[in-house]
Amino acid sequence: MELSPNLFKKALAQGSSQIGIWLGLSNPVTSEICATAGFDWCLIDCEHAPNTIETTLLQLQALAAYPIAPVVRPAWNDPVEIKRLLDIGARNLLVPMVQSAEEARRAVAAVRYPPHGIRGVGAAVSRVARWGAIGDYLPQAKDDICLLCQVETAEALANLDEIMAVEGVDGIFIGPADLAASMGHLGNPGHPDVQQAIEDGIRRVRAAGKAPGILQGDVASAQRYLSLGAQFVAVGVDAVLLRRAAEQLRGHFREGAPVAPPGIAAGQPY
Repeated sequence: MELSPNLFKKALAQGSSQIGIWLGLSNPVTSEICATAGFDWCLIDCEHAPNTIETTLLQLQALAAYPIAPVVRPAWNDPVEIKRLLDIGARNLLVPMVQSAEEARRAVAAVRYPPHGIRGVGAAVSRVARWGAIGDYLPQAKDDICLLCQVETAEALANLDEIMAVEGVDGIFIGPADLAASMGHLGNPGHPDVQQAIEDGIRRVRAAGKAPGILQGDVASAQRYLSLGAQFVAVGVDAVLLRRAAEQLRGHFREGAPVAPPGIAAGQPY
């Protein structure tokens, strides 16, 4: 058995734009539903969502039937957790709160086998190597894995050039919420100073030959980031989409006569 190509990593290397969705509901059914919408990639969040190794595995298995690239965000830049996520099939990782070149080097080491890193070898019991069926997985893993570092503080932006210079870093994701908080604008990522820092960061990442990414649920803002060169942009969060759709549906019955919600014809069963 051969290792299939990492099309997400290839697309970023070619400079292509990839539109994604954030998955925080920690459920394989909702993740699979989102996969049917035709997004290029999705983010399985283990940092702020209640995901475990088991729930992440179930989602990776559910998504495997669709042409969507899962990216997994570990809870931290922890080589033990990263090792386990890689073994269950994560090929694209977004490591949070990388603030220096040294922390970026730690992330690179965590995703690579010796002598290039510290990842433990266990291909015979790992899903990513198909339990040993992909006989040459070990030598291919280094080039297969896509490592994205999350830059989300003023300190990290100050160290951005050094972080990007670390060999093995494929892309930089700018985290608007934490960046805003670090700049003194907690809960206000739309502040002009924060937006200027984000836009400058996107330009710098693209100019350095790395792939810039961001999460932005506002359509106009997401399109603005894409026009600046952002390549992997998540344009919605599953939990937020569900809440808003539920509020919209309930609103039809608060404001007047019942009206069929968008996409459901009157009298049509669910």
